Amino acid sequence: MTLEELRSLVRDFVEEREWTPFHTPKNLAMTLSVEAAEVLEHFLWLTPEESAALPADKREAVAHELADVLLVLTRLADRLDVDLAQAFRDKMVLNRAKYPVEKARGKALKYTEL
Repeated sequence: MTLEELRSLVRDFVEEREWTPFHTPKNLAMTLSVEAAEVLEHFLWLTPEESAALPADKREAVAHELADVLLVLTRLADRLDVDLAQAFRDKMVLNRAKYPVEKARGKALKYTEL
């Protein structure tokens, strides 16, 4: 499924329920933060090893939360008329410039510290 197909699917879902008046960019941005926090909740207090080896039921719950994040992100982009695929491509060009391989390889540093 393409991002445009996801966008259309989410838009149809929202319009069928007449939720558009509630989906202001401000509300959607706030919801995005809430949904991302729900992803984090599944990893709270886990060791790095435990977080990398989630049991099937926990992995499914995380998958649902990630889908919620994608849903809200897709809806926010739709409301702001942002082409997420193009924005992603543009951002990767910027990231490649900020994190050149020869400086960033094997380092978990912000670009200003490389």
